[in-house]
Amino acid sequence: MKLARMIGTLMGVGYIRPAPGTWGSLVSLPYAWLLHVVGGFPLLAIGVVIAFFKGWWATSKMTAGSDDHDPSEIVVDELVGQWIALLPLSYAAWSMDISILAMWPGWIAAFVLFRFFDITKLGPIGWADRRGDPLGVMLDDVIAGIFAALGVLVLAALYHGAL
Repeated sequence: MKLARMIGTLMGVGYIRPAPGTWGSLVSLPYAWLLHVVGGFPLLAIGVVIAFFKGWWATSKMTAGSDDHDPSEIVVDELVGQWIALLPLSYAAWSMDISILAMWPGWIAAFVLFRFFDITKLGPIGWADRRGDPLGVMLDDVIAGIFAALGVLVLAALYHGAL
């Protein structure tokens, strides 16, 4: 249970108040940067997959026997969703061999859009959240991350005159 709690709360970040989900998203940013710097887009993409399965396991352990299927201290799902929101930036920086930090407006957009979709639970995000199980806890943030990533792509296309 101790390992599950460390993973699920991102080493205790989930206990920071107020807004533990926002703290979880914020803390995930330097980890995403590190993965990108070490291994580019492929490593960040692999990190998303590994974090998803570890998060699903940790959430299952932390919520077993509880009526609360999504306690606020579980923030590993925010890490996964935030990393997904950053994937377009990582891919662009990796494929064009430029510093991912040069895309700092995209980082802000990814953070804000992910938090917006995660908090509002629009459409399929709300469906996943209403599942009421550990997979739903992870999936709502995955879908929010996908929506945010699409938003980042649209904003980048607008900024660069592609739309």
